[in-house]
Amino acid sequence: MNIFQSAQPSLLDRAWRAIRYPYDLVRNPLDALLSIPAVSFLLVPTFSSYATSLNLLFFYVTWSTLILSNSPLKVEVLGTLGIRILFYLLPATAFLVFDSATPNIAAKAKEHGEVALPMSEEQGGRKGRWWRTALVSAGNVLLGVVLQLGMELGFTKLLHVRSALKISTTLPLPWAIVIDLIRGLFLREILSYVLHRYALHHPYSPLTDHHTTWQHTITAPYAFVANYDHPLAYVVHVFLPTYLPALLFRFHLLTYHMYLAIVSLEETFAYSGYNVLPSGLILGGIARRQERHLMGEGKGNYSCLGIVDFVAGTSLGQDVIEDMTEEADNNHVQERLKGRAKRGGRKPKSRSRS
Repeated sequence: MNIFQSAQPSLLDRAWRAIRYPYDLVRNPLDALLSIPAVSFLLVPTFSSYATSLNLLFFYVTWSTLILSNSPLKVEVLGTLGIRILFYLLPATAFLVFDSATPNIAAKAKEHGEVALPMSEEQGGRKGRWWRTALVSAGNVLLGVVLQLGMELGFTKLLHVRSALKISTTLPLPWAIVIDLIRGLFLREILSYVLHRYALHHPYSPLTDHHTTWQHTITAPYAFVANYDHPLAYVVHVFLPTYLPALLFRFHLLTYHMYLAIVSLEETFAYSGYNVLPSGLILGGIARRQERHLMGEGKGNYSCLGIVDFVAGTSLGQDVIEDMTEEADNNHVQERLKGRAKRGGRKPKSRSRS
């Protein structure tokens, strides 16, 4: 008997590793990425520091180890699932718990008060449809991951071509990430408008009834409503506008996960129903436009950010420019900028020595 032979892991150990795997898959590169100062990261090609170089080296080693020690498909799928859980399902669940545990406080933070609470009488009460909305929303998120898996298997196994997303140990340059994120979000804005308006709200579309009898039956939005819809309508409304830009531009997997994290956070806050958001200048207007669309029988505000609605003249209530102007006025952005400009133009007073 070899006393130095390592013991085989037990069934519980293997189950625990399987449960923790998606979390570890996202946590390791995310911790390395968050350790990089944002400004230094974007300016690495020009200005670099010793600490930033070490962080980048650590991130590169972590990312390379992750790619080389796992199959690319596993990294993509489980990483995507981890991003959706971390940046959408967990915050949406936290908001739901907050709304149900402290309804009086939550109602004051909601744009429409008690009506917007998931367990309000208008929404069916505590035995209403909030739990069904949460389950369908989580199921649709899982459906999106399965469809992404199917696309990758179709490309690599059936068509025998390269993967839909670029998966390699080579990291994309910071400015390449920024460019991909901008054009990806812009194309998503266009696709969401076209598909939402003409596939889900056109009177002759077969998907219109599915969309209006599912998502548009919600009295007021809360976070889980973002992905609550008939599965076919969800694919058209959420999955395709999000995934097609990454497919068309063939995002690097790291860029795609950043892009997906931004989209997930936008969905969470845009449908949260709160009138106090982290970035009121942008998220506040997005949230109000989504509320007007959902509570206005879908007669406008078809895009995610409201830019295409502004161009096409289909904005309900205030458009994106008016929203941003109002938020800027409310936050006294212009006054603060003028004050800083005036203070910056003054010469510092010299102190007299006693």
